[in-house]
Amino acid sequence: MHKRTIILTGGGTAGHVSLNQALIPEITGMDYDVEYIGSKDGIEKELIVDSFPDIKYHAISSGKLRRYFSMKNFTDPFKVVAGLGQSMNIIRKTKPAAIFSKGGFVSVPVAMAGKLMGIPVIIHESDVTPGLANKIAMPFADHIFTVFKETMQHVPKEKSTCTGSVIRSELMDGSAAKGREICHFDNDLPVLMIMGGSQGSEVINTAIRSNLQVILETFNVIHLCGKGNIDEKLEGMDQYCQFEYVTHELSHLLHMTDFVVSRAGSNSIFEFLALKKPMLLIPLSRQKSRGDQILNAELFRKNGFALVLEEEEATPERFLKALEQLKADEELLIEKMTDAEPPKTAYEMAKLVVAHTKKR
Repeated sequence: MHKRTIILTGGGTAGHVSLNQALIPEITGMDYDVEYIGSKDGIEKELIVDSFPDIKYHAISSGKLRRYFSMKNFTDPFKVVAGLGQSMNIIRKTKPAAIFSKGGFVSVPVAMAGKLMGIPVIIHESDVTPGLANKIAMPFADHIFTVFKETMQHVPKEKSTCTGSVIRSELMDGSAAKGREICHFDNDLPVLMIMGGSQGSEVINTAIRSNLQVILETFNVIHLCGKGNIDEKLEGMDQYCQFEYVTHELSHLLHMTDFVVSRAGSNSIFEFLALKKPMLLIPLSRQKSRGDQILNAELFRKNGFALVLEEEEATPERFLKALEQLKADEELLIEKMTDAEPPKTAYEMAKLVVAHTKKR
C-alpha cells in the first residue's frame, strides 16, 4: 500500500524554509511521503535539495507583488497564473493528503491550487502580522497556525490556532566543542555571533567591521555576513571567523555563542530565546520591509528577552554602545528568557499538520 503524501511549500528567504526543513524528517517518520513545491531559483531549492536529496522537489513559476512601482508588477501576475497551473498538475499527480505552506510568494499559487482541488491547505505565520503572501493565501486555507498570540487579531479566528514557536530538535543537540573546532577559537573570551540574514545586512556588516579591533578586545566573533559579503582582508584572523551562510554547523556555533546580534526574523529570534542567548536585535527598517521585524523585536524587548537598536540608529558608535549594554544586561536577559513559555518541538508541530490531512 502506497504511503500518503504531504506537500510542503514556502520560499524566498531562509525563514520561509527552516520550519519545513525541521518538519520533513518528522512527517516522513510518521509514515508519510513528503514532496516540496518551490521556485526555480530561490534559496528554498538549494536548502531542500542539499539537505534532503531523496525529497522530490517541484519547481514552479513564481511572481512577486511589490509594495512599490515596478514594471514587474504588470508581468509577475502571469507568472502566478503559470504557477497555479503547474501546482494543479503536481497536485493531480501527487494526490496529497494536505499542503503545508510556510509563506513566501511561491506558496500563493500552491495554496490556491490546493483549495481548487479540494486538498486541505495549512498555513503557518511566524510574524506578528501576516506577510502579503500569507494574506493573499489565507482565504484558501483550511487552518492557520500562528507563533505570536498577537497575530490572532489579524487572522480569521474561526480557523486559526496559536501554537507558539517551533524549534528544530537538532538545534538543541549542538556541541560547543565542535563549534570551537570549526572556528579555531583557543581563548576564554565570550563569543559574539553576528547574523544579518541569508542575504546579509550592509548596516550590520559595516557596524561590526568598523569596530572590529575594539570588539576583539572583548569577544571572539562569528560573523554570518551573507552571500557575497566575505571580506578577504579579514580572512585568517585568530578571533574573527566569517561565513556567508551556514546550515548544519549552525547548532554547534550557537551552542558556543554567548551573545547574538541579529535581524529580527521570527524563526531566528525564537531559536535564540530557546537557547537563552542574550540578543541585540537590529530589525529591517520600514523603508526596506513591511515592518514585521520591528514588531517582532518590539515584543521581545517588551518581554525583556532582547535589546533593540533601530537600523536608522545603527551607526558604528551606537552599535558599540549597544554591545556594551548587551554584555552588562546579560544576567537579566537570561533570567527573563528562562521564564518564557517553552517552544514546541518539530514532532509536535508535525502531529498538528497530520491532524489536518484529508481522510481517505
